Amino acid sequence: MQIALFDTTLRDGTQSEGLSLSVEDKLKITRVLDGFGIHFVEGGYPGSNPKDVEFFRRARELRLRQAKLTAFGSTRRAGVAAASDPNLGALVEAHTPAVCIFGKSWLLHVTTVLGTTAEENLAMVGDSVAFLKAAGREVVYDAEHFFDGFRADRDYALATLKAAAAAGADWIALCDTNGGCLPSFVAEVVAIVKQTVPTRLGIHTHNDSDLAVANALAAVEAGCTMVQGTINGWGERCGNANLISIIPALQLKMDRRCVPDENLARLTELSRTVSEIANIRPRAHAPYVGASAFAHKGGAHVAAVEKLTTTYEHVPPERVGNQRKFVVSELSGRGNVRLRAIELGADARGLEKEVLARIKELESKGYQFEAAEGSFELLVRRTKPGHAAPFEMLDVVVISERRRGNEMFVEATVKLRVGDEVVHTVPRARARCTRSTAPSTRRSSRTTRSCARCSSVTSRCASWIPRRPPAPRPGCSSSPAWGLIAGAPSASPRTSSRRAARRSPMPSSSPWCAPG
Repeated sequence: MQIALFDTTLRDGTQSEGLSLSVEDKLKITRVLDGFGIHFVEGGYPGSNPKDVEFFRRARELRLRQAKLTAFGSTRRAGVAAASDPNLGALVEAHTPAVCIFGKSWLLHVTTVLGTTAEENLAMVGDSVAFLKAAGREVVYDAEHFFDGFRADRDYALATLKAAAAAGADWIALCDTNGGCLPSFVAEVVAIVKQTVPTRLGIHTHNDSDLAVANALAAVEAGCTMVQGTINGWGERCGNANLISIIPALQLKMDRRCVPDENLARLTELSRTVSEIANIRPRAHAPYVGASAFAHKGGAHVAAVEKLTTTYEHVPPERVGNQRKFVVSELSGRGNVRLRAIELGADARGLEKEVLARIKELESKGYQFEAAEGSFELLVRRTKPGHAAPFEMLDVVVISERRRGNEMFVEATVKLRVGDEVVHTVPRARARCTRSTAPSTRRSSRTTRSCARCSSVTSRCASWIPRRPPAPRPGCSSSPAWGLIAGAPSASPRTSSRRAARRSPMPSSSPWCAPG
């Protein structure tokens, strides 16, 4: 059975607090959704703001391969003819092949919010649908608050659907607008509606009870053939049904076709691409597509997955474009060490027990290896027989100062032994430079290195890059041992305590906190 996917990220999704899309953003996302295989893309509400009017004007130039661009609006106003209603006129002027309008199903909203009568509301629904059908549009009627309205007055809620169906609506979407329903109730109501109206049914759920996805799937099982939702579940309050979770559930678990199989393998790419355009950080623990969705940390889990992946994975990560990963920590077993080392190109076979014991010892002292893969790799390599350290770090000093109103600068001195040679350097950086970009991973054939992030020289070892020592300032010379400025006063007890703190184990919150 084919399920139509109706994406409302560009309209309902932008009602999420903290999310705002420009016209360019919306055009980019429209192309991405079309390329993935979404059937309907609801672009916005042309009757509400100039940005959406501009979007629909520019969207006419898009050459969409599959998606039907859809404009969103409401039924006509009470006491106003459909042909004279500015909102319906804006929908027609959007020149989209499909339109979606919402109407009231709950008498509470009809009398309290709209301030009209039950009979007038039924006429508003029918007139609006008929007007848009006469304009040649495919009409999706969203029955707002339908499930709450059904609970309050079943006969009236069903009467609103009959009015939309009689006027020629192509789809009727049942909305759990407040997001408070349970899957069993949703399924029960959908089954009743399916016996009442002949129109194809859709489902539109919100996530206020953390059940939007479950309710949407229950509605499909009960007979809905359209699912409305947003990418990554964005939406007002707690969000909408997450299409990123719904699509693989329908296709891989319920045998409902949504998109071609080869497109399903781009699901993770879809989620992250839209997140990037919207400037929202992807959720690491998101089902199916999160960076941690197939991460295995417990030793018993990894031991089982190493033998058979289905023991702790509900679907193969490759089916949705994701990948499994193994995490190393104090909860690990030998399998974690072995498999993670292989991923990093550092074979640990035969050394698992020794490496694991060292990891557990260090993590008991506050270190953390989960995000410190460089430190883990070095630990594995140093555990191998015959390992010879390329250099020995003898001393590190970091000084920051601001004198006589000048800009603050940071000075770091590193003293190393390379074979029989002792070398040191005194790099210096202005304070404004201490927030550098991503740490450099360049390597040097020499061992004299300084830190691009001078303010964090002792904690972020991955950011060290080769650099020549600067020329001494006029009238000053460098100490052979530390590179300190000649004639500088000796460190105060307070300064000494700060230096001692720098040499203490780093807090586990630092991503590079584990020792090399």
